[in-house]
Amino acid sequence: MSIEKVREYFKNYNMEERIQEFEESSATVELAAKAVNCEPKRIAKTLSFKVEDKPILIVVAGDAKIDNAKYKSEFSKKAKMLTYEEVEELIGHSVGGVCPFAINDGVTVYLDESLKRFKTVYPACGSGNSAIELTIEELEKYSNFYKWVNVCKEWF
Repeated sequence: MSIEKVREYFKNYNMEERIQEFEESSATVELAAKAVNCEPKRIAKTLSFKVEDKPILIVVAGDAKIDNAKYKSEFSKKAKMLTYEEVEELIGHSVGGVCPFAINDGVTVYLDESLKRFKTVYPACGSGNSAIELTIEELEKYSNFYKWVNVCKEWF
């Protein structure tokens, strides 16, 4: 299971105990916000795309949406999300539990500027009923991100 891969990943940093698992689903922003008892915008949703046939992840705030013009400006390509079937194969986690931790080799992670307004955020941990609260600095460190991008709209 993906959550076990993420738990092993965080065990390397003595942080596995910070992973929260819920009886109920946290597979959407709204459900995750309810599960962790925070505003939906503080959920760090991880979106899966393909650029030049390579998978990428963009972690964005729960209230942000991809702005196609900004995305094209950043990646020189039109935004093309991975299909439901491609996500687990290419990323290593299933839809609803996608996160930037313990992912497949060759996946590049980007963090969107929409996250910087928060002290802490809640990304998933490999399953549709898990999360971990991380500071932005911790998210940077443990996601092994490539760079910050500004590819979202509607979050100001």
